[in-house]
Amino acid sequence: MIREDLRNIAIIAHVDHGKTTLVDQMLKQGGTFRENQVVEERVMDSGALEKERGITILAKNTSLHYNGVKINVVDTPGHADFSGEVERVLKMVSGVLILVDAAEGPMPQTRFVTQKALEMGHKLIIVVNKIDRPDARVSEVIDEVLELLMDLNASDEQLESPFVFCSGRDGTSSLDQNEQGSDLKPLFQTILDHFPPLEVDDNGELQILVSSIDYNEYVGRIGIGRIERGTAKQNADVTVCNYNHKDVNVRGKLAGLYEIEGLNRAPCEEAKAGDIVCFAGLEKINIGDTVCASTCVEPVPFVKISDPTVEMIFSVNDSPFAGKEGKFVTTRHLRERLYRELLRDVSLRVEDTDSADSFRVSGRGEMHLSILIETMRREGYEFQVSSPKVLYKEIDGEKYEPVERLIVDVPENSTGPVFQSMGERKGELLHMSAIGSRMRLEFLVPARGLFGYKSEFLTDTKGEGVMSSVFFEYQPYKGEITRKVTGSLVAFETGEAVTYGLFNAQGRGLLFIGAGTPVYEGMVVGVSPKEGDINVNVCKTKHLTNTRSSSSDDALRLIPPKKMSLEEALEYIGDDELLEITPLNVRVRKQILDGELRAKARAKAKQ
Repeated sequence: MIREDLRNIAIIAHVDHGKTTLVDQMLKQGGTFRENQVVEERVMDSGALEKERGITILAKNTSLHYNGVKINVVDTPGHADFSGEVERVLKMVSGVLILVDAAEGPMPQTRFVTQKALEMGHKLIIVVNKIDRPDARVSEVIDEVLELLMDLNASDEQLESPFVFCSGRDGTSSLDQNEQGSDLKPLFQTILDHFPPLEVDDNGELQILVSSIDYNEYVGRIGIGRIERGTAKQNADVTVCNYNHKDVNVRGKLAGLYEIEGLNRAPCEEAKAGDIVCFAGLEKINIGDTVCASTCVEPVPFVKISDPTVEMIFSVNDSPFAGKEGKFVTTRHLRERLYRELLRDVSLRVEDTDSADSFRVSGRGEMHLSILIETMRREGYEFQVSSPKVLYKEIDGEKYEPVERLIVDVPENSTGPVFQSMGERKGELLHMSAIGSRMRLEFLVPARGLFGYKSEFLTDTKGEGVMSSVFFEYQPYKGEITRKVTGSLVAFETGEAVTYGLFNAQGRGLLFIGAGTPVYEGMVVGVSPKEGDINVNVCKTKHLTNTRSSSSDDALRLIPPKKMSLEEALEYIGDDELLEITPLNVRVRKQILDGELRAKARAKAKQ
C-alpha cells in the first residue's frame, strides 16, 4: 500500500541555524494554530532550559497538514552532545531537511548529522535559511554544501537534491536564490514532490520500532515510534522484543494509543503503517525495542548509538553545608534519578563505582553532562561532581583518545592567540579560509584539550569569536597537555565572609564570593594568577580598639566578585577539586577539606 496522505521528515542542522524558528512558521502556515492564536516564539523548545539557552536539547515531534497530506515533523537538536537524539529519530523518517545558515554555511554539526542521514540513505532537501541576513552569501554556501556532500560520499541522487531558500523568521521561501518569496508554499510543495509517499505493508503483522520515550505520572512510560508494518489497535495484545538483546521478551497491551496532531497527542482507536504514534501500557518499554503482534515476534534492527567520550563522577554531597538547601540528598535519591535518566537518554551511561555513594556518568560531551546537572539541580537534587575526564580506548595495545573537529570563526587580528592556544593543546590545523573580514580555522584537537578552553577563547578574541566542535574519531594518545596554570584561593576556616577579610584576600587574586557569603574550610573562594593554592581567611575581622571602630570597614572598597555559571565552574575545577551542586548554589571545593591533610597528600604525591 502507498500512503499518499503522509510524509515523515526530520529537520537537522547546526545549532542556531534556525530549525525551531522555521518549524514555528511551518506550523502557523500549516493550519496548526488559529489565525488569531497567540503563540510564543520557538514553541517547540518546551523545556525551561531550552527556552533560556535558545537551544534544542530533546527531539520533538509535531505535525501539520498541506494539500490533504499530513506531514510529521521531527525537530532535532543541533549540538553534537545531543546527537544520540538525532541518530535515533532518523529511524522514524524517510526524508530530511538539511538547514544551513546563509552566512555561516555548513558547520561541524551540519557535517555530523548530514553524514548520519546519508548513511541511512535518506533523500535530502537543502534549505538555505536566513537569506535576509545582511551578510548572507548564498552562492558560496550552495557551493560549500555541495562540497560537503561530495566529501561525505553522497550518491548521485543525493547530490542532485533540491535547494529551497528561506527566511524562517519571516516565514517565506523561494526556489530562486534571488527572491525571498511570500510564504512557505514552495517549501511544502518541494517536500511533497521530492519525498516519495511511503510504501507500507498494512496487512502484515504489527511492528513498531520505539525511537523515543516519554514519561507521564498518570500513565507511566510512553513509547514513541513509527509503525513499520501492520495496524496498531488500542488494547491489542503485543510482545516487546529487541534486535540487539535477544533475551528481551515481554507480553503486554497497548492500553493507550495516540497520534500526534500539531503539538498535542490525540487519542485514536487505530493507526496504520507509516504513522508515528505514542502508546502507553508497556511499563518496561525502552528505546530500541520493537513492539510486535504476539503471533509474529520479529524485532526491527536499531541504529547503534555512538559511545560516550567524557565521564564524571557524581557523588552524594558530603560538605559541611550538606542537606541544607536540597530536597533530594541521599544515595538512593541520586541513584534513582540517574538511572531514570537512562530511560530517555540513549547516549548516557551510568555505572556503580567501588563507593556506594558515587556513580560514574558518561556522556557525549561537557554540555551533555552539564544539562543533566542543571536539570537535576532545578528538580531539587543536591550532589557533587568531579572534573570531566575523557574516556580512553586501548586498540592493539596502544592508548587512543577521542579527537574533536573544531571550527572557529575569528576576526583576522585574533588568529595569533588561537594558533598559540591550539599549539599548547596539541591541535592540528586542517583548513584555513577567509570569509569577509573574518577567518575560519579548522583544527583536529584532543577532546581533553578543549576542557576549559571556551572562556580563554572568548578572552583571546575579545568576545567576537565563534567556536563549535564535534567528535571526529579516536586517535593515538597525543601526550601530556597542561590544563590549569592558575591556582585557587581556598577558605582557611568556616564562617561568614566579611569585608575586611575579603579586602585582604582580593590582593591575592580574583574572588568568586562577596561579603555575607557563608564559607567552609576547603571551599574555593577565588582564583590566583599563580600556580599553586593559597589559603586565605575571608572571615577575618578587624580587632577593635578605643580609636578604631567596626564602621571604618565601610571605607574598604571591594572589587566585584566573578559569579561563575555552571559551565564556567565545570571548566575551572581541577583534578583535586569537586563542584558542589545545590538548588541555590554552585560551589567549588577541594576534595580534601582539611588544609593540613591536603598539604600532606600533596607532599606524598610529589614523592
